[in-house]
Amino acid sequence: MIEVTGLRKSFGPTAALSGVDIAAREGSVHALIGENGAGKSTLLRILAGALAPDAGSMTLGGQPYRPESPEDARFRGVAMVHQELSLCPHLTVAENVLLGQEPSRYGLLQRREMELRASEALRPIVGVDHPLDLGKRAADLSPASQQLVEIGRALASPKLRVLILDEPTSSLGRADVERLFTVIRALRGRGLTILYVSHFLEEVKEIADTYTVLRDGWAVGEGAMAEATLPEIVEKMAGRKVEELFPRSPRPVGEALLEVTDLAGAIKPKRASFVLHRGEVVGIAGLLGAGRTELCRAIFGLDPVRSGSIRVGAMIGPASPASRLAQGMGLLSEDRKGEGLLGALSIADNLTLSQLSGLGPFGLVFPGKQRTAAERWIRSLGIRCQGPRQRVQGLSGGNQQKVALARLLYHGVDVLLLDEPTRGIDVASKAQIYGLIDEQARAGKAVLMVSSYLPELLGICDRIAVMRRGVLGAARPVSELSEHGVLLEATGG
Repeated sequence: MIEVTGLRKSFGPTAALSGVDIAAREGSVHALIGENGAGKSTLLRILAGALAPDAGSMTLGGQPYRPESPEDARFRGVAMVHQELSLCPHLTVAENVLLGQEPSRYGLLQRREMELRASEALRPIVGVDHPLDLGKRAADLSPASQQLVEIGRALASPKLRVLILDEPTSSLGRADVERLFTVIRALRGRGLTILYVSHFLEEVKEIADTYTVLRDGWAVGEGAMAEATLPEIVEKMAGRKVEELFPRSPRPVGEALLEVTDLAGAIKPKRASFVLHRGEVVGIAGLLGAGRTELCRAIFGLDPVRSGSIRVGAMIGPASPASRLAQGMGLLSEDRKGEGLLGALSIADNLTLSQLSGLGPFGLVFPGKQRTAAERWIRSLGIRCQGPRQRVQGLSGGNQQKVALARLLYHGVDVLLLDEPTRGIDVASKAQIYGLIDEQARAGKAVLMVSSYLPELLGICDRIAVMRRGVLGAARPVSELSEHGVLLEATGG
């Protein structure tokens, strides 16, 4: 259905694509796999009409294909659902699905026709038993429902032949992932070609028919997914063997650094109690919306505390984020764009923003010292960039996440609250992040980690507590837990 031959694209001296060949059959799911910076985003943007290639050719259904814009690509039958959803929050479901394709007569919007067409586009993915409220604002939908509206918008294109899904499950719980996979299989059965990008290799293995691995702008591997093993794919992605995904060094457990007792927020959490010690990693599992993020925000001072107590070291009671930093606590937010990073500032500025002392006398910041401090963490975390002065907004999502984590490590906090720290990060980089977490715990830091990815919680945590509907259960040793048991507890099964 769609074929790419010798595709090249450079940005100045940097080659994003160096001659990529890809072919995806009609009625199949073809996975594009690679580390952050491998060239996946550039390739997708070219296919979707947002970028023009420097060289190479593309065909769609056997005919030459070179879209001049995303609108032209949709007209030709190629639509993309981006990882960062692009819905208009103030518009309704129906208005978002038909945005740019609104039916009108004599210049007047035909609302009845719009709702009929929106309902038709959504029916294959939501079914008749769980229809979406067409008049509901997008801002009032769950992340899973917003994802379905994005796909419905793509399906509203009358000529759709190729659907591109970029990290479609990054904000979804397992139940919503299963629902999405049912939708993808149905679309594949209708003859659509689906290009699927994800860092969750277990999910890729489950849903894809064929795959292509990109590394440093080259296609370095391809084949039938049923014949590939996950270690083989990881080795192709990284260009080396990833010996140990979940490192776990001996971690002597020390004094309690964080103690939370019967904590309740404005809405969530409803009740949470736990103790976090030096030298341990405690995981918080649960479904999306269970209150895990609200727990971290309440502890760090971003959300109000209704009742209960928080003790950080010798300090008791709620505090502002600035006070928490002064007490030795740092938060890595799941929303790196909204409140984690300042995209218009450089990597060096973002990394050192919370700790400028030591970069110059009398409150001054010497650029050379700031650059040296940033370069250390760029090397340590393997941040792919042009240098410390590159703007954060120009980095891939995974590398932005590394900058956010590097800021906590640079600040030298003793208590790390990590909310979905590996979301949007490739497998090799995840292994690196896991190693850093293990290293921090071994050095006597205390880590509280929220994750929707159970294998990483079971792999790197010492204890795990499950949150369900705002109530946090007791933290238990991972040796007593299984993925199946945690899921049952999270869902109330």
